[in-house]
Amino acid sequence: MKSNVGGIDRILRIVVGLVLIGLAATSTVGLWGWIGVVLLVTGAIGWCPPYALLGFSTCAMKNKS
Repeated sequence: MKSNVGGIDRILRIVVGLVLIGLAATSTVGLWGWIGVVLLVTGAIGWCPPYALLGFSTCAMKNKS
């Protein structure tokens, strides 16, 4: 698996994932809040399946010199 989730994207996924998990655990939001687990995992590993299927990446481009 080649990393396709860049730095800022990873940070946002982890933060939003933790917030959603916290809200779901306290019953502030419904069951959909547990989608935060997916965001947390994809942010932690740096790979997102939909990005891979669509050929999308938020990783910085490396110069080939």
